[in-house]
Amino acid sequence: MKIKKAVITAAGLNQQHLPLQSLVSPSGENKTVAAFLLDEIFASGIESAAIIIAPGTESDFSSAIADHLDQVTFIEQAEPLGYGHAVLCARDFTGNDPFLLIMSDHLYLSFATESCISQLLNVASQTDGPVSAVQPTHESKLPFYGAVAASPVSGSQGLYDVSHMIEKPTPTIAEQELIVPGLRAGNYLCFFGMHVLTKGVMEHLDQSFSGEGNLPLTPSLAAVAQSEKYLACEIEGLRFNIEESFGLLRAQLGMALSGDGRDEVMGAMIELIAATRR
Repeated sequence: MKIKKAVITAAGLNQQHLPLQSLVSPSGENKTVAAFLLDEIFASGIESAAIIIAPGTESDFSSAIADHLDQVTFIEQAEPLGYGHAVLCARDFTGNDPFLLIMSDHLYLSFATESCISQLLNVASQTDGPVSAVQPTHESKLPFYGAVAASPVSGSQGLYDVSHMIEKPTPTIAEQELIVPGLRAGNYLCFFGMHVLTKGVMEHLDQSFSGEGNLPLTPSLAAVAQSEKYLACEIEGLRFNIEESFGLLRAQLGMALSGDGRDEVMGAMIELIAATRR
């Protein structure tokens, strides 16, 4: 399937300001997190994007993504009714089309010739069902991510058939329900912060929303996995969850160490380590 639309969720309490933070790109340009994401989205061939925002934040986001305003639609989530509800707010924008879903508090650094988004879209182009980007993740990070139960697709490196998923499972539950053959002990296939979703997900979210209370996303993904072929794609790269402690710093270091200024940055880090050693 061909993916032409993207949805970025940025209405959560932390997501109202984290995407507006600035970093220096590997090439030395100063950009906001939101601009980084949109650069990668549109470079992958996607034609338009919707950003789900909290009321009163449109002007801030407009300033942060000035170069992309002609390709972006802002959609307000009037009340903080959960991540699934934020996605559901984009149903008129997505219509019956498949779409890329990105979290605004993540940044990505690819280890391949293609960007992380392009890696995911290439897999999605060969199937008709949902595809979630995943990465083997140590159990200590389970409080931050959803995780999947899956089996490797024969003959396809890094591709899995998903049978079940749980949002932020405990290590005990993950060990009981989310084992993936071939992964190292203590590691699980956790979400990478990007998905290609189909209209079936929107339909399930719509059916599940009661009009009150928080509507999560993962239960709808799990339900769709029971009725559609649902794949997980292991991404060659790193995700930086900038909501974590020092997450923005890790993202900036990752960008800096992947650019032309790597040696300069390494030297500065060594000096700081030596100067602050106790």
